Amino acid sequence: MTILLHGALWVLGAAAGAAVIGYLVRRIGQDEGRPSNNDAAGQVFTIVSGLQAVVLAFVLVTLFDTVTDAREGAFRESQALVSVSWAVDSFAGDAAQEVRARSVSYLRTVLDTEWPVMQRSQEVRSPGWQQLDRLRTAVREAPIDGDSEFEQARKSEALQRLDEVYEERHQRLTRAFDRGVVAVVWFVLVVGSLVCVLLPNLFGGTRLLPHIMLVSTLAGALALLLFAIYQLQNPFSGGSAVEPEAFRWALERLGQR
Repeated sequence: MTILLHGALWVLGAAAGAAVIGYLVRRIGQDEGRPSNNDAAGQVFTIVSGLQAVVLAFVLVTLFDTVTDAREGAFRESQALVSVSWAVDSFAGDAAQEVRARSVSYLRTVLDTEWPVMQRSQEVRSPGWQQLDRLRTAVREAPIDGDSEFEQARKSEALQRLDEVYEERHQRLTRAFDRGVVAVVWFVLVVGSLVCVLLPNLFGGTRLLPHIMLVSTLAGALALLLFAIYQLQNPFSGGSAVEPEAFRWALERLGQR
């Protein structure tokens, strides 16, 4: 099923459940004294719904920022790796070819091995770190003219850019393995949403049909926000998944397809 169908099922299911509860409360529950509860119930609903709105907004904004950072970090990692290869292109001997070959090998590991695991929110166990270590060794041991300030500067730049690759890789793997929303936050989100939907049933004075429409709309809106949070938990899967275009671009820049 597509993400739109999944979202529609969440919204319709929550709206239908709230409608059934609202109908049963009005038909089976006691109406006596309910209108007099409007002031007290209204104050409680205002406080609870306000707190719930703050929590939902905070979680959503945090997850949106995480997805944006993950997308930008992937491009920074791939761009830094390409810069490493370019920086050593002018070196003598086979150093440039070795660095380029090791860079391509690392990129293929990210695309073919790591990315599918990241999409499943699992811990990545691949030779990626070892490949970067071998790449660093190749850069450090690349022969240069000791009197050439240009080659010295290029080598220093390559090592600096390689440090950026290490840092961005660590951030990428951390974002994929660490779930965006922990269990206690999900508990707060779900229970808070249920309370927000159930509290309006304490109000009196409205007709049955308008009441059902109100609680159903509220439940559907909250379900939609919860669905968005669920989809944004892992920036590498779900509706806003970060795709590995940055690393495919890097392969093309290094002459690979």
